[in-house]
Amino acid sequence: MSRQTTPGAPARPDTVARPPVPFAQFIVKAHGRCNLACRYCYLYEGPDRTWRARPAAAAPAVLDRTADRIAEHAETHALRSVALVLHGGEPLLAGAARLGTFADRVRERIPDGCTLHATVQTNATLLTDARIATLSRHGIRIGISLDGGLARHNTLRTDHAGRPSWPAASRGARLLADRHPGAYAGILTVVDPRTDPVEMYESLLALRPPAVDLLLPHGNWTAPPPGIPDPGTPGAGPGPARPTPYGDWLCTVFDRWWPAGRRETRVRLFEECVALLLGLPAATESLGLDPVNAVVVETDGAIEQVDSLKSAYDTAAATGLDVFRHSFDDALRHPGVAARQAGAGALAAACRACPLLTVCGGGHYAHRYRAENGFTNPSVYCADLDRLVRHVADRLAAATAGDHR
Repeated sequence: MSRQTTPGAPARPDTVARPPVPFAQFIVKAHGRCNLACRYCYLYEGPDRTWRARPAAAAPAVLDRTADRIAEHAETHALRSVALVLHGGEPLLAGAARLGTFADRVRERIPDGCTLHATVQTNATLLTDARIATLSRHGIRIGISLDGGLARHNTLRTDHAGRPSWPAASRGARLLADRHPGAYAGILTVVDPRTDPVEMYESLLALRPPAVDLLLPHGNWTAPPPGIPDPGTPGAGPGPARPTPYGDWLCTVFDRWWPAGRRETRVRLFEECVALLLGLPAATESLGLDPVNAVVVETDGAIEQVDSLKSAYDTAAATGLDVFRHSFDDALRHPGVAARQAGAGALAAACRACPLLTVCGGGHYAHRYRAENGFTNPSVYCADLDRLVRHVADRLAAATAGDHR
């Protein structure tokens, strides 16, 4: 594959944001392997193979140096808060105590006046009362990744022997909700348009998450997502004939969430869409034009762009930097990072001309990829995002006009 597809290479020099926005979210791969073998996993089943050459777990020296680099970045940019996301693979394979020690180390080294918000993103199969208590004691909240709140939603989430993960995952989720609600960060679910949207949403509510993240699968123009076998041509726009299975699914869930008599849970995608429509600041990878401020540290200390890029092609997230020889400021100057902070100027012409630009923001960066021309395309979900944003705008307009249909 031609390296002209280097992720984020800006179309024009003037598209790069100046000055760069410092990183505020540090995603640290505490363990680079997983105890599950989900058949759709973009990380282990996708085109990127860099994980194969990396150590399974981050060595103490990597974690120690990473803590120093985070503190250095926070001090350089006078950050008032930083988010530490302990990730994998399955980060609990590294041990809850080790994760807690690392979070404490970062907390101790960042400057006075800077607050650390630590979370661990887990498949929940390894959660026990003792592990949750350990994480909570170290100020680490717990986010869970599931395909839904019922066993049949999780049939593709199996272990390496083909055994279902649901019994252990559901036990972990309920243990968290029942005994440690203060440590519960929420549930992350990837949208599957083959499922019943209301049933799926309500099955997640039964697990009592304080927040739900609904993510679109990591597809692109070269490798279309399930249910969109022929996404058409980038830049063609939504078009009346283009299917919108993901947009339809999300609109149905929105109509279940929006008129509820009380806020049953936060749904970040919907909250951010409403905020952006109202002209308020919002931050999510899927919507809006806010610059990306997240960076990844791999188990070997490599500094990389966010993992979702790995769904495009092998080495797509690589920067050539590492925590031993480079600062996070060095990563801010990487062309891929710079392009993702360049706002509308780095988007495809069709996106810049779109009336929904400030809300959609071109969609998730990884979903714009096409082998022939890299990432300077609308999202492969352009039609679905158009459907969702216009639907939310209609509901919002009706609500502000006093019509609570």
